[in-house]
Amino acid sequence: MATGKLNVIALISGGKDSFYSLLHCLRHGHRIVALANLHPPVPSTADSQQDEADLNSFMYQTVGHEVVPLYAEATGIPLYRQPIAGSAAHHERDYAHDASAPVVDETESMMTLLCAVKERHPEADALCSGAILSTYQRTRVESVAARLGLTPLAYLWKYTALPAAPAEDDESRLLLDMAAAGLEARIVKVASAGLDEGHLWDCVSSEAGAGRVKQALRKFGAAEGASLGEGGEFETLVVDGPACLFKKRVVVPEQGTRVVREGGGSVWLLTRGAHLQDKDASDADFSVNVRVPELFDPKFAQVLDDLVARPDEPSEPVIAGYETQPLSKTSIVSNAGPELLAWNFISDETYEASLIAEETKSIVRKLKEALTTNGLSVAQLTTVIIVLRNMADFPKINQEYGSIFDSPNPASRVTISCGNLLPEGRNVMLYATTPPASPTLTRDGLHVQSRSYWAPANIGPYSQAIEIPITRNLVALGPRSVYVAGQIPLIPHSMTLPAPSGTALAEQITLSLQHLWRVGAQMKVQQWTSAVAYFDRAASAEDMRRRARLAGWAWHAMHAAVPDDEEDAALDPWDLKYNAQYASLAVSSKPAPLPDWEVFPMRQQNEPGTCVPPFFAVEVEELPRGAAVEWHAHAGLSGLAEASTQMVSHDESRLDGWRSWSTVVRAEGGVFVHTVLADVGDSGTKATVGGVAATAQAKYREAIRLLGADVATAEAPYLMYVDKDSMAGWGEALHDVQLPCAIVPSYSIWTADGKRASCVAVFRLSVGAS
Repeated sequence: MATGKLNVIALISGGKDSFYSLLHCLRHGHRIVALANLHPPVPSTADSQQDEADLNSFMYQTVGHEVVPLYAEATGIPLYRQPIAGSAAHHERDYAHDASAPVVDETESMMTLLCAVKERHPEADALCSGAILSTYQRTRVESVAARLGLTPLAYLWKYTALPAAPAEDDESRLLLDMAAAGLEARIVKVASAGLDEGHLWDCVSSEAGAGRVKQALRKFGAAEGASLGEGGEFETLVVDGPACLFKKRVVVPEQGTRVVREGGGSVWLLTRGAHLQDKDASDADFSVNVRVPELFDPKFAQVLDDLVARPDEPSEPVIAGYETQPLSKTSIVSNAGPELLAWNFISDETYEASLIAEETKSIVRKLKEALTTNGLSVAQLTTVIIVLRNMADFPKINQEYGSIFDSPNPASRVTISCGNLLPEGRNVMLYATTPPASPTLTRDGLHVQSRSYWAPANIGPYSQAIEIPITRNLVALGPRSVYVAGQIPLIPHSMTLPAPSGTALAEQITLSLQHLWRVGAQMKVQQWTSAVAYFDRAASAEDMRRRARLAGWAWHAMHAAVPDDEEDAALDPWDLKYNAQYASLAVSSKPAPLPDWEVFPMRQQNEPGTCVPPFFAVEVEELPRGAAVEWHAHAGLSGLAEASTQMVSHDESRLDGWRSWSTVVRAEGGVFVHTVLADVGDSGTKATVGGVAATAQAKYREAIRLLGADVATAEAPYLMYVDKDSMAGWGEALHDVQLPCAIVPSYSIWTADGKRASCVAVFRLSVGAS
């Protein structure tokens, strides 16, 4: 993904959002090389009734299209237009292009148009659109952009959820931001209870106009995004803008408008005689006055300030000895099958470093064979961890790995380099998880490819998050697991790291943690089970201890803070149109806060330190983009009922040198237990990989006994971090035996309070209700 100044094709509909997003492109120094617009097909006859029919496209605004040709001269930017072909053949929220489909979706009209634009402007390398809340629109623009090699820009994506200046939680603040930028946007269509033809031609990008719309919609309990027209409540036409963009003003004569009533509350304006008017440039302000949201939410800004002010204070150790209700009076019987299939792939042969593409192909073949054997496809992969010897190989691995995905929402992914800790002759290892094949289990994802102010766009073939149900014997228990991709501290709108400074490490720790929180909040995560922060190679053990303490302090601070509603997930307009649950414009319920203390029993809520999930810092060789830190939450939990969850921990005195943390979730159909074990004892001896795993399994069985039950068979961890100084025979293990689980070889592992660990093992278990 390009990170410098871009040559942008701006999709415009005539509406406020596309023009305001275009202004943000100018604000960041990008060059607008062309405007692109799709309009209704030209009537085959001069039939006035046909001329007065609105196409009502789900993808494109068509009202006001007769004014759009004036924008070329008004802005001095070349304009390219083509008619819309087809209709919304694919109503799915997430779009996947299918060249073999018998019916062509209207989205593909954009492809045809942009191909023509690129022929005239081969320098174009980016595509700008005005998506604010609609995944339906965003994913369609991203699909076309990806196929044309264009960087998608959606600066307004989740813009209303980001910190404002001054801070306000009013989504209509965006309309006032547009007014401050000099945009004059007039309402040309209404299609919602509360809005009628009396609102037509109101200037919505003004304090009076925004207030009038908001007041009218509020009477009918309008959904989130309604005051911006995100659910189709109204559409706008921009007639003027700041001097940096509009050289002339669009004028529509009073007698040139005709009200068209379609029925069902839909009313719009047909314009005639629109023309351009010169503007007085003698005292024009050519600056780009758009509000760029603050980089940090207020709570994360406070965390950053605290990290800078108190860099050497360790976080409190998260060991409180809270006791849970017994899981069962008898032993836990193994499930008929695993909740998640977990695979570990490494090449059978050794490869020279220069043959990384061939080595990756061999591993990808193994992955595809495993999927096929289990009746699965790559579209069902949940999460992947890729461990490299050299981070410089990342682009080649991306190309081979990414070639297997042809549908929306690929697996979430964590990528790290462990350098020469990989066995000799092996340059890449891949670990993957997926639920067993089942026609009843649902999967959802968040796959944002556009650059915005919200969180980093994905920089490879992965999703920001994948959500699946927690199951027992393929029956959903109710709660769901969310697997978030590794988060590095890229500034979202530029996709670059923060500038080097004396506080850069604290800034990177805080920014990447904020990304994790924003993605989690969007996926309605209520609680994390555990997390690691990967750090690149440290100069010394003391340096790594300091990093661990900083990250541990930030993690603890975010669980000590009182959550707020700043990151409310919006109801997508796709849901309003296609999901029966949200068919009306009822007020959408606010998502649960993160963390959501109400999922814990009151006794544990009163001891907030006992609710903090475990955190570890893991030292590896290198991270993507040269980042100093990458946050990886093992799992987020959503759909948790009130008082259904307990966090239980035991210190090393109970487990002979090991610590344990268990998240216990009770649901109607069973109990889910996520357990993390850390060996913090100092034995001074090395063990084989198999020996470390066997010890972890034995300690896990003891930890489950401390929860009041016993496991009939010793469960293996699904992920394990092992300090290189505690490993023996690592390379030989890969030749002689099957790896017991996904293993991340580490230079060092640290607890939140700065204590070194030789091993961290992660387990999950679903059992019958007790």
